[in-house]
Amino acid sequence: MGYTLAKNKGFNNALLAAVIALSSLIIVMPFTINLVPVGAKKAVDISGALDFSNLGTTGMFAGIIIGLVATEVFIRLSKIKHLKINIGGNVPPSVSASFSDMIPVIITLSFMALLSSLLLVIGKTNLIALITNLIQEPLRRFNTSLPGMLFIYSCGNFLFTLGIHQTVINGTLLDPVLLINMNKNMAAYAAHKAIPYILTNTFRDTFGMIGGTGSTICLLIAIFIFSKQRASKNVASLSGAPGLFNINEPVIFGYPIVFNIPMMIPFVLQPVIGILIAYFFTSIGWMSRVVVFIPWTTPPLLSAYLATAGDWRAVIVQLLIIIIGVLFYLPFMKISERVMAREASLENQK
Repeated sequence: MGYTLAKNKGFNNALLAAVIALSSLIIVMPFTINLVPVGAKKAVDISGALDFSNLGTTGMFAGIIIGLVATEVFIRLSKIKHLKINIGGNVPPSVSASFSDMIPVIITLSFMALLSSLLLVIGKTNLIALITNLIQEPLRRFNTSLPGMLFIYSCGNFLFTLGIHQTVINGTLLDPVLLINMNKNMAAYAAHKAIPYILTNTFRDTFGMIGGTGSTICLLIAIFIFSKQRASKNVASLSGAPGLFNINEPVIFGYPIVFNIPMMIPFVLQPVIGILIAYFFTSIGWMSRVVVFIPWTTPPLLSAYLATAGDWRAVIVQLLIIIIGVLFYLPFMKISERVMAREASLENQK
């Protein structure tokens, strides 16, 4: 996060910014951890050690925030000329650059250390725990609830119909918290424990993004079977191969779906239908919960099988969603093609 932020801001030493971000995360970690020694029954407080749980799902959201804040502070301080150290021109440029930002480095890390110390002394807590309890968990509980996730995901898909990629919303609000659920599911599956969550980022992608955002593979199938327009079939032919790997920009901008009012409706609502169907079958126990973090480019049907660790029933559910999606897209496709045919006719009359 620190490296990318520094790159985007045009900072000349992005690697140093990454080191600052990582160092800040370590600085704000708890000073002591509570552990049960081998062979003992009671837990004891241990200092001078780092808990790996803070590098997993517990500390992920805090890591993002701390990395961004520390990098932003460091970059702003580095722009102050009075904080630069100039050791002359007779030294290698790399050495000179390291000394130039030394004071901003010291101030940034000292600020993070002071903040961490104040939280420990005054609040008997640490920054990771504070961010986790006050921001991550409330946000995760809402964003990973069924209504919250569907609302946010639908807003992102609606933006896509206006030409704004859905990751602007979903990548910011949904992916971090859904990934936490996914990590906990994988850990529970590896430990042979009950799987805690239904909604994860892989669940959303597998059943709400079949063929890409908007489950557009359903539209492609509808075009291949029912469309009579040559232009639509040409677009579908070009979009078919990418669509199998959930890459659907060709159909979104080529059919198009963007600024196409009839197609906006199924594009936004079909993922909701797919997620609700999969959620129902999972909640009643007919289908296994998602426990494998598969690449989002995994083709349909195979993705359902792999994501649920080999549950063939998930393939049937995904196939059902695709069939329903084809039927749902069909009337809107017909309306859209009638409009396009009429527009083409009016254009030819000019």
